[in-house]
Amino acid sequence: MAFLWIASLVLCSLWGARGQTERCSGYEAINVLMADSYLIADLVLIGNCSSHSSDIENLRLLVEYQTDSRLHVLITDVDSQVFQIQEHVLPRPRSENVSSSSSGLQFSFTQSPFAFGVTRASTGETLFDTADTPLIFETQYIRLRTRLPSNPNIYGLGEHSDDFRLPTWNYTRTLWNTESPMIPKGLNLYGSHPVYFDHRGESGTHGVFLRNSNGMDVKLGTSDQGQQFLEYNVIGGVFDFYFLAGPTPKDVSKQYAEVVGLPSFVPYWVLGFHQCKYGYESVDEVRQVVDTYAAAGIPLETMWGDIDYMSDHQDFTTDGSRYPLEKVRQLVQSLHDDGQHYVQILDPGIHRAGGYPTYTRGAEQNVFLKAADGSFYRGFQWPGEVVWPDWLHPNTQEWWTDEIRRFYDPNSGVNIDGLWVDMNEASNMCESTSCFASTSARTWVANKGNAVRKRYGDPVPFLGVPERDLFNPLYRIQNRWGDISSKTLWTNITNADGTHQYDTHNFYGTMMAGATRNALLSRNSAVRPFVLTRSTFAGVGRVAAHWFGDNASRWDHYRTTIRQMLSFTALHAVPFVGSDVCGFNENATEKMCARWALLGAFQPFYRNHADITANRQEFYLWPLVTQAAKKAIDTRYKLLDYMYTSLWKASADGTPNASPLWFFYPSDSNTFGIQNQWMLGDALLVSPVVDDDSQSVSFYLPDDIWYDFWTFEQKAGGGQTHRLDGVQWDEIPVHIRGGTILAMRTESANTTAQLREKNFRIIVAPGKDGTAKGELYLDDGASLDVGGNKSEIGFVWDGQSFAANGTFGFETDVKVERVVVLGGEGGEVVTHEGPWGLGGGFGFHL
Repeated sequence: MAFLWIASLVLCSLWGARGQTERCSGYEAINVLMADSYLIADLVLIGNCSSHSSDIENLRLLVEYQTDSRLHVLITDVDSQVFQIQEHVLPRPRSENVSSSSSGLQFSFTQSPFAFGVTRASTGETLFDTADTPLIFETQYIRLRTRLPSNPNIYGLGEHSDDFRLPTWNYTRTLWNTESPMIPKGLNLYGSHPVYFDHRGESGTHGVFLRNSNGMDVKLGTSDQGQQFLEYNVIGGVFDFYFLAGPTPKDVSKQYAEVVGLPSFVPYWVLGFHQCKYGYESVDEVRQVVDTYAAAGIPLETMWGDIDYMSDHQDFTTDGSRYPLEKVRQLVQSLHDDGQHYVQILDPGIHRAGGYPTYTRGAEQNVFLKAADGSFYRGFQWPGEVVWPDWLHPNTQEWWTDEIRRFYDPNSGVNIDGLWVDMNEASNMCESTSCFASTSARTWVANKGNAVRKRYGDPVPFLGVPERDLFNPLYRIQNRWGDISSKTLWTNITNADGTHQYDTHNFYGTMMAGATRNALLSRNSAVRPFVLTRSTFAGVGRVAAHWFGDNASRWDHYRTTIRQMLSFTALHAVPFVGSDVCGFNENATEKMCARWALLGAFQPFYRNHADITANRQEFYLWPLVTQAAKKAIDTRYKLLDYMYTSLWKASADGTPNASPLWFFYPSDSNTFGIQNQWMLGDALLVSPVVDDDSQSVSFYLPDDIWYDFWTFEQKAGGGQTHRLDGVQWDEIPVHIRGGTILAMRTESANTTAQLREKNFRIIVAPGKDGTAKGELYLDDGASLDVGGNKSEIGFVWDGQSFAANGTFGFETDVKVERVVVLGGEGGEVVTHEGPWGLGGGFGFHL
């Protein structure tokens, strides 16, 4: 075997990558066992391939009909050495073991060379077909290609800043989490989500999730024979597929959320407006920002503390002169007294410094990642020389929880309301493989991991195949920074459970976010914790929200935030997301920031944030922005319960809270490529001005009944593009979709706490058939377990009568003041005055 691999390396240099794989013959399926709900087979290598590493000759195939809409296909090594994601990191979904005859998906295969297909049972349409190229399964390279239809509509494979509908010619999506300032197009960013949606119009939508955390290139292109394809090129792990039948786009979203875990429900207050800046020099400056927002009449819900508050950029410290602990405590208390909130940042790099208690306690509990010589692996982050927590070490959660409970003790520390974890890809500012390395560690680096290989005895299941080059796999994914260890943790570092960063790198940040959530729950188990993370992996929505990282104050990034939002909310089961409003890097301009203040108000997470190198950009600094922000926040707060209801639905069953138009009009091909408009919830279509410094916008209205959100004027969409000129700097086009009912507060407020005391008005927007429906969810906005203290209210309009029914467990004095019915004769708007209480059902008849 070793001789064959060496020979293949020689051929590699002669043939190039294509020649390496063209000679591969794949596998033969033998010992096939089929039952009603599963299939098992052995796959045996037909002939040597070794295109980029050693062949794994004997594989195992498992096919499970898990539910009527989900098919599981797992291809792994017989010896169970190849790395698989740990169950506690990403729990597998429960299987119902349904009969294959009742499944919406059907599996078929060819015995030699082995290939498989997945078809839609109702139509026989092929959804996934690997027949064109042989399966490759090596120790450090696995490949599988599926056919796609001509001109396919493929979405997902985040995180990226590319078009929402992915290019399908000579296009590569690289999944390898990395520090990625300026969120460049065509390159890997902060997160990895190996799931795609394939939308085929009237034929339906399906999804494919690859449960694999290794670095990969997913290529979309056309073969020499003209066949469109999608191809996985992965540097390790197994093929662990979940096929999702849909058939509607929303169905696929919900089915994917079932696989990776339903998102957690956020507290009500996080829907308010947030302000942050890296570069607030003192707690007094922060206090001044809060006061100036109040003086300007712009509601501010939450102030955030970037690393400025720290002493020498060390976690769990405050700077004694600029941010003395007592003054920070006073700031937080004053915020809380005014119904506002405070969030601070934490980084994973722990300063390796004597006398730093967090490091000392961590070292005593042995929780930091180690180099091959047994010393703590060292690198560079904001404090200087740092070590990194090993989130797979059994002591790390206890240590991290203890640090958070100590520093954020409500009685003696900073009484935060949420935490923000950054730099957790993990980002390593150490550019050289020799910085901070001991002599023995340097030798280990020079030997490219040979020292690590010697540490292995008998193989342990799923920990990774021994004798791999964990620094420089022969197949090089198209990582933005080149080598996979560049600007991050060395990939040959061994975790406490025996796995390696080579395999676990992509979920390091998600594990930090999960540990932080657990710590906040330990600090206060009664309330919903709020964690915001930069680095993400599949399933991160279970534990954290996400912002899109270090964008720039550019019109292009203003537009990019729309398609980034849609990827996470509609495709990746992460509903609470948003960008740094007005941009993080570079200097914002007045008109762009005014537009962004409006756009951000119709996205889930709404925070203004800028870098230390950027000019100040608080909303009160420019007249246009102040005017736009006031209107934006006023409108957002009136809609806050509508947005909160959509987030509750996302946490309950995975229904997207923001969606592309084709989710609602899947047969309208004009919607498939739209990426500058979005549906917020199921009622509102947002169509912002997107051209630089423009006051005009063109937007598409599907063939349906629409109502102008601001004027209630009825408009027939007609499946046409409409143009609107003279859009003022404090205006954003929004339409209500016919057939929906919208619950809004009658007025806004300075804080979300005050907002919750305002009454409601109900907007009824009849559809083509004259009917409409909607819903409203109410609870206390904070409790982790609300029990029966909640109301799930459904609204129905049948053209003649209105009814509100459901469950009414949440006690409130808030009432519905009026019901406004749109679309009467001649566009008449009819108002029915209340009030009606929300303690039970109510209604009226014309």
